Amino acid sequence: MTQKRDARELPSALEQLNELKAQFQGRTPAIFLDYDGCLTPIVQRPELAILSDEMRNALQELAAVTKVAVVSGRDRQNVEQLVKLDNLYFAGSHGFDITGPGGMASEPGGAKAALPALDKAAVLLQEKLKDVTGSLVERKRYAIAVHYRNVADEQVEEVRKVVDEVLDAMPELKIGHGKKIYELKPNIDWHKGKAVLWLMDELGLNNGKYIPLYIGDDITDEDAFASLQGQGIGILVGEHEDKTAATFRLESVDEVRLYLEDLTDTIKKQNHG
Repeated sequence: MTQKRDARELPSALEQLNELKAQFQGRTPAIFLDYDGCLTPIVQRPELAILSDEMRNALQELAAVTKVAVVSGRDRQNVEQLVKLDNLYFAGSHGFDITGPGGMASEPGGAKAALPALDKAAVLLQEKLKDVTGSLVERKRYAIAVHYRNVADEQVEEVRKVVDEVLDAMPELKIGHGKKIYELKPNIDWHKGKAVLWLMDELGLNNGKYIPLYIGDDITDEDAFASLQGQGIGILVGEHEDKTAATFRLESVDEVRLYLEDLTDTIKKQNHG
């Protein structure tokens, strides 16, 4: 049974560094992170979420000492172009599309079958929402994000109704929730948590020498936190509307960077210890 708590009850990963390191038990953390709200602050438009040089540097140094994967709801190609580092693994579309160093490329969730339904739904949504000011229908390869961050409060309900109508007509798709978005995605039992476990397996990290550590800020990251309970560590950035299955928290993107820098030092010491 997944344990969930209020985000504010979680100990800070930075203030409780020693307690957190004790949980590694001499194993090397393999790092999995969300992109938006974790590596860059949440912004009004998705294309404005640019990675800072300091954060890119922190990721690059960490990836030199352990496996690092960015697990995002964004299209994999999109998140790769934003991060611009070739020593990382990228799991896009909540883990339906995964690539990495050495030519790794896989679509482990079986989402290809849902592409025709996504094509059809995107057209319907554009049509039905064209008069709702501020709404944005963003077609990704394996999902459609309907953004309502810039929609007037009294019209949000209308956006939800349109999304429900389209979903009712398409059993191949299901709804996902994020920060100020409704997401239509393949109706398949696959999520960020399963993608993390798949990567651990695929990269040969289930040998007792590694411990998975996942950092994320959104409701979609809860699948990963829940999957890792009892076998890894979940760190929530900020808070969201629900209770969380994470075990520690960080306040902000800046704290994430400080934490990644500390992790790099910790792993280097372990390796030379």
